[in-house]
Amino acid sequence: QVQLVESGGGLVQAGGSRSLSCAAFGTIWSISNRGWYRQAPGKQRELVATITRGGTTNYADSVKGRFTISRDNAKNTVYLQMNSLKPEDTAVYYCNAVIRDMDYWGKGTLVTVSS
Repeated sequence: QVQLVESGGGLVQAGGSRSLSCAAFGTIWSISNRGWYRQAPGKQRELVATITRGGTTNYADSVKGRFTISRDNAKNTVYLQMNSLKPEDTAVYYCNAVIRDMDYWGKGTLVTVSS
């Protein structure tokens, strides 16, 4: 069984920075894609950023140039560095891992950006 555990959420002022991390625990053969998604109140979950095992990244237009996704394969951990945060970035952030073509999700961590 695989468990994803996010950390790093909290309250931050607009224009500030925050770093999230997500570690994978359990019987892990190999994690292919990793990603971060978010869900704001009253909205659907949306993609924030993804990264392949080889390091190829993809970002939502709304976060390009502000957020950076990275991963440490040896530690089974993915990171999300968020800079120049805006109130509209307020959401629960979920980490995702694809293992043997199956999707796994963390329970989410809340990021609140105050204006």
